[in-house]
Amino acid sequence: MGLKLYLDLLSQPCRAVYIFAKKNGIPFQLHTVDLLKGQHVSEQFLQLNCQRKVPVLKDGNFVLTESSAILIYLSSKYQVADHWYPADLQARARVHEYLGWHTDNIRGIFGVPLWTKVLGPLIGTQIPEEKVERNRKNMFESLQRLEEKFFGDGTFLTGYQVTVADLMCLEELMQPVALGYNLFEGRPQLTAWRARVEEFLGANLCQQAHGRILSIQEQAAKNTLPVPYPEVQSRMMLRIARIP
Repeated sequence: MGLKLYLDLLSQPCRAVYIFAKKNGIPFQLHTVDLLKGQHVSEQFLQLNCQRKVPVLKDGNFVLTESSAILIYLSSKYQVADHWYPADLQARARVHEYLGWHTDNIRGIFGVPLWTKVLGPLIGTQIPEEKVERNRKNMFESLQRLEEKFFGDGTFLTGYQVTVADLMCLEELMQPVALGYNLFEGRPQLTAWRARVEEFLGANLCQQAHGRILSIQEQAAKNTLPVPYPEVQSRMMLRIARIP
């Protein structure tokens, strides 16, 4: 039956999974789940993930959700290079340390600009300026904590080699970058880290993975994005309401 990945490259975790599979030559069937068209709320997709979220992995009859779990599963099943998810106990613990920190300090913050600049206006909703400014402040405070905690002597987040932690982090930071935020200005350590990760991944793969998010503002300006239908809009409004 083969490995199937259900992704939308507008999503940061989906891009991390996509890049990982491509970089490691893992054969898979790509099933694009267009979030703006509401394909994630279809009855067919509901059978895969009752949470109606991507990414989803399907390997035979085995279905797995959550990007970190998917990356670890792929690392283990396909015996990729050890640096991605180290066998050494302490090195692996450092990866898990970052992934836990990532959930609390990065994941819910850096995706907000897409909502404030594109998705909210797409459904006729303007996010209050005080929320936009609060999110901008939260992003830059998180970047400061990221540098203080994870940029020590190593060249990557958890040491001297790329791991799944670097991939997860890069894709989150690319979201506001694509929306016009210069996160790296005045941050030489962060800038150098990004350059090292992207050099390792390769320019072609990065361009392939980032094309959808990098073009989203232009599509919005040209009114070429699909307008979500009412059920999707109601779910989007709930997400917008949760922006602090």
